[in-house]
Amino acid sequence: MASGGSGHSAGAFDIRTVIALLFAIYGVVLVVLGFIQPDAELEKSAGLNINLWSGVAMVLFAAVFIAWARLRPITVPDDVEGDTAGE
Repeated sequence: MASGGSGHSAGAFDIRTVIALLFAIYGVVLVVLGFIQPDAELEKSAGLNINLWSGVAMVLFAAVFIAWARLRPITVPDDVEGDTAGE
């Protein structure tokens, strides 16, 4: 194997992508709930729209994870020399 860094990206199997997807889904749900919740719910939280702000934070967190996975991809080697698993 050459030391030139041959291999391929982990892509969708990168755990950062899975975590980002989960945070994005839950974040979007919270943002939608933040917009449609009744005023009685806002009174419980001292006028702060907790669903909206935590949803926005989760979507931003997901965006950071996606950017991290795109800028620093995990490289999986194509083959390994001296693999003795088949013996």
